[in-house]
Amino acid sequence: MPHLFRVIVPVGDIERAALFYSALLGAAGSRVSPGRHYFECEGTILACYDPQADGDGRDAKPLPEPIYIAVDDLESMYTSAETAGASFQVAVDPGAGPLGRIARRPWGERSFYAADPFGNPLCFVSRDSVFTGPTDDRP
Repeated sequence: MPHLFRVIVPVGDIERAALFYSALLGAAGSRVSPGRHYFECEGTILACYDPQADGDGRDAKPLPEPIYIAVDDLESMYTSAETAGASFQVAVDPGAGPLGRIARRPWGERSFYAADPFGNPLCFVSRDSVFTGPTDDRP
């Protein structure tokens, strides 16, 4: 079975990204090039990538869809996201509830949606409620 080992998160300021994700994830991570800062997330690297700082001559564009991150303590992660400077979605999805607040979603996950300072959408999910598809045995 293939293993997903790195996810690229485009950012417009690698220094600001390193500070944000360090505060959010509670780990310093490591600078691997002038425009890349890596955070180890249980076998998958969250790679902040600033194309301008890496000399690639283009601007970063936010991801179109969220990165989903499972955590042991969702309430503590919400506080960390607030402290780090995340923005929270104010939308209320009729089928999913208030996206920027901790809520149980119709598919069973307890989660909240936020965005980093560069507009990349993030979703934090309580590890004990992660939905992995229709083979999941939860009601």
